[in-house]
This record gives sequence, structure tokens and C-alpha cells, in this order.
Amino acid sequence: MATLIHTLVDHSDDVNYCAFSSTCLATCSLDKTIRVYSLNNFTELPYSPLKGHTYAVHCCCFSPSGHVLASCSTDGTTMVWDARDGRMLAVLEQPSGSPVRVCRFSPESTYLVSGAADGSVVLWNMQSLKLYRSGNVKDGSLVACAFSPNGNFFVTGSSCGDLTIWDDKMRCLNNEKAHDLGVTCCDISSQPISDGEHGFRYFQMASCGQDNQIKLWLIVFTDYLGVELKYKCTLNGHSAPVLACAFSYDGQMLVSGSVDKCVIIYETSTGNTLHTLSQHTRYVTTCAFAPCSPLLATGSMDKTVNIWQFDLKQPCAANTVKNESKAAVGDWSEDDVSAWLCAQDLADLVGLFKMNNIDGKELLNLTKESLTNELKIESLGLRSKVLQKIEDLKMKMSSISVTIPDEFLCPITRELMKDPVIAADGYSYEREAVENWISNKRRSSPMTNLPLPSLMLTPNRTLKMAIARWLETPQK
Repeated sequence: MATLIHTLVDHSDDVNYCAFSSTCLATCSLDKTIRVYSLNNFTELPYSPLKGHTYAVHCCCFSPSGHVLASCSTDGTTMVWDARDGRMLAVLEQPSGSPVRVCRFSPESTYLVSGAADGSVVLWNMQSLKLYRSGNVKDGSLVACAFSPNGNFFVTGSSCGDLTIWDDKMRCLNNEKAHDLGVTCCDISSQPISDGEHGFRYFQMASCGQDNQIKLWLIVFTDYLGVELKYKCTLNGHSAPVLACAFSYDGQMLVSGSVDKCVIIYETSTGNTLHTLSQHTRYVTTCAFAPCSPLLATGSMDKTVNIWQFDLKQPCAANTVKNESKAAVGDWSEDDVSAWLCAQDLADLVGLFKMNNIDGKELLNLTKESLTNELKIESLGLRSKVLQKIEDLKMKMSSISVTIPDEFLCPITRELMKDPVIAADGYSYEREAVENWISNKRRSSPMTNLPLPSLMLTPNRTLKMAIARWLETPQK
């Protein structure tokens, strides 16, 4: 059983990544911030949010000890923070200045890897906080990275679909075409498998991509064959590109998140689906298991992070949390209502609602009078909160959205454009944002990272008029 126990709603834009330490959860977003929460009660730590990046933050990760946090951004930097007090320890600038898409600590915290949109890979020495080695993938942007449990090698994934194995001296050990339309994420199980009879050491890896697939691989090290990447199987279930995947700490489960808005949890040994979670309302961009507790975090373009708890005593079985559509809410069971209450920070009411057999249909019919007279909720503030949450739910059910159309948002700031201009790369940006970008990034395109053939900016009057019309239209 996977139960939704909490929803974090502090980010003001898409959530790009989430990462656990033994005591904390870190999340990062297009809103340029990193937020850090205690696992005790999911309250935000006093020093959070961390601010320093000037553009979207794509990835964050804790060192193995949990004392250091790294984050990387479109601004071309990887920042290192003290996870105990939020102090910024270092700003590591990608030598090429390219947007940094992924960062990872080695298991011994000796190194930190940063991978960028231009395909550059940098290995940073964490003791000196200086560049140790660097390299480049053959083609495409570097978008994924994972270290082996022993720290002897790491794997990168690129937007052209390749998986590349590197040793700790930045030598390329193996390269494999894995996903035709591009890799989006990869992870290596922390539990290696040994074959005493043949002297093989297996490291199990998962990769996912724009081809809607999750693939399992075995990385095999032998004294006489070197390194071999063996395809094991493909896990199906998603109907759209898969953006994230991660192993549980014991390697027995694998979680994935997709453009289809679903989170699927698989049993690694069989490939069977254990849970399908459908709570997010937009693309699921990230998912992570906690190392020391039965928790899962999933983040989405709906700006939320959901925290799930596993009842490890329960047998594995498919479990779907229903969407908040009109038909689905009316069909909710009492357990679904309980999960919804937890997600709305109303967990204290779960027992009361169950005692009164409140299912989805009953939930939608609750009124101020029934909350007062039948459920005996005395607090006026609590009654008002419950009614407001129900109204919010009904708004979602009506499928009426006031979300700003994506084409009206500047790709750099992710804010509504006031003075859109077309750059030489063909994309439209907020004038001030792209002018600052060109000044700081030496003529590179924010979207493609390729050199801009011209610095000319052309007013996009058609887009400006469309935004004006949208603003003048009453939003229901």
C-alpha cells in the first residue's frame, strides 16, 4: 500500500527535481529556488529557500553524509551549500558557461559531477572545490548521471539517446545507444550483485527516455572482459515520455514518472507493476525514494511535491490513487478521501471522516451545516478550511483552468511576457531577460545553447497582442 501523506506546495513554478538525505528532502524548481524540508514533519527548514541561482534550477543532490547539498542551473553554475545552515560554500562555473542540467556526488563525496546542455561533463574535487577532470559526450545535451555504489565509475545519459560509462579518471569505458528519442534519466541500484562462480560483478541500472520506455541494464565488470553494458528488459506501462526513474535503497523497487502524469512503481526482480499513482495534474518530472524510511517523493510541473509512505507489511498489490476528475471524485472510496485529506494537511480529520463513512459522493455534498451538526467540527476556522478545500476540488473537477498558456511565458524567467521579442534562434523571450542573457552568456541561445548568428531582437507584436487579449478575457 502506498499512501499519500503530505503535499508540498511552496514552489511557484514547475518542480524539476527532489532528493533525500537521511533527515531532509530537497526540492528545486523553475522558480530559481531550492527548498529544504525536515523529514520529521515536512516543515521547511529555517534557512530555506536557498536563493542564489539567477535562472531555473534543474537538479539538486545531497552528499552521502547529508551535510552538503549541490544544485545546478540554467545560469551555468553548480552551487554547493552547507545543508546544516544553508551557507553557500562554493559556486562552480561550468567552463563552457553552458546551462547545467544534472549534478551528482560520488559515494565517498570525493567528487561532484556536473553535466551541461552542450554535452560537457566536469568532475569537481570536493576537497579543493576545483575542477579535476572534464570531458564531453559524443553528441547532444547531458541530461542524466548516476554513480556506481563503489564510486569506481559513473554513467551519463544524453539527449541523443546514448548511455556512457566513465571511470573516475574521466576515461570513456563504454558507450551504448539506449533510447532512440533521447535519455531523460538513469539510476544505478545501490545493491551490487556478485557472481562468485565466474568472478563477475553486476551493477543493475535503469534508464528512461522520450520513447515512453524504461530499460533495465546490467553493467558487468570482469578482469578479462573489462566493462560490458548488457540489456536486461524493458518495463512498459507509461503512455508518454518517461522523465524520471529511481531505485529504492534496497534495490527491490523502481519508480518512474511520466508526461502521462502517472507514477508507476515496479518490482525490480519481476518487472511487475506494484502501484500506479495518479495524483499529479501535470507532467511528473522527478521521483526519489528515501534512504532510511519507507518514503517516496514525486514532483511535477503542477508545482507540487507529493510524499508517499509505504506500508511494508502489506503484500504488494496494484494501488491507484484516483484523479481529481468529476467522475473520479464521485467514485472515491473512504480511503481515497483519507488520502485527499492528508494531501490537504487535514490528516487530523481522517478518523472523523471514516467514522462518518465519508466517501467521495458524501465529500462533495458536505456543507457548513453538516460539518457543524453531523461531524461536530467546532472550530470555525477548520470548517472554513475544509469547505475551501472542497471548493478548490470542485474547481479542479470542472476542468476550468486559469493556468497561463506556456507560450506566453518567457523561457528564461518562466514569467508572463510583457515585451516579447524574437531572437535569432527563432524563440520569443522577454526583452530584458534575453538582453541580460546575451550580455552574460556571450551570444549563446538560452534554448539551444548554440551561438546566436545575430544579436538582433525583433518585437513580437503578434504574441504581445495575444497576451493582451488573454489578460482582458475574464478568467473563470
